[in-house]
Amino acid sequence: MVNDIMKDLEAGIVKAHDSLKKELAKVRTGRASLSLIDGVRVDYYGTPTPLNQVASCSTPDARLIQIKPWEKKLCVAIEEAVRKAELGVNPSSDGEVVRIPIPSLTEERRRELTKVVKRMGEDGRVAIRNLRRDANEMLKEYQKSGDISEDDETQGLKKVQDAIDKGIAKVDEVAAKKEAEIMEV
Repeated sequence: MVNDIMKDLEAGIVKAHDSLKKELAKVRTGRASLSLIDGVRVDYYGTPTPLNQVASCSTPDARLIQIKPWEKKLCVAIEEAVRKAELGVNPSSDGEVVRIPIPSLTEERRRELTKVVKRMGEDGRVAIRNLRRDANEMLKEYQKSGDISEDDETQGLKKVQDAIDKGIAKVDEVAAKKEAEIMEV
């Protein structure tokens, strides 16, 4: 019983970490990253389609994202989709390739983004703490119903706390790494 709870807890922690990393990837740094345009959907024959399914995307240098559509007539639609996504960038097209220059961040904007990253990190820590609460409640229910002994409950609570401490430490590490990346000039 305790092992099942621990497996569920660890799976939840991994999901929380993955979610945090996915959210942090959307935060723009001073460098070009294809994760910035992951959520962009292009109107492709009336169907909203992910950008990477209608074009090849690349970063030829640190301050430029280049999108080469497989059909030239999609350039306008891609440019429009990037503008609608409100990424804080201004795409330009020459009819064959859409280029998205990534402007350098001002000091003020960097500080704002670090606050956003800290908030995302706190959301990740809260999600992990909620997992702890759920696991502890399950352990207490099992002990009350007689499925596990008091010693097993006590050991289970310690194991849960250890797993939570490691999970929160990893969230802090990931958030600190992103903050350092943003503040890097």
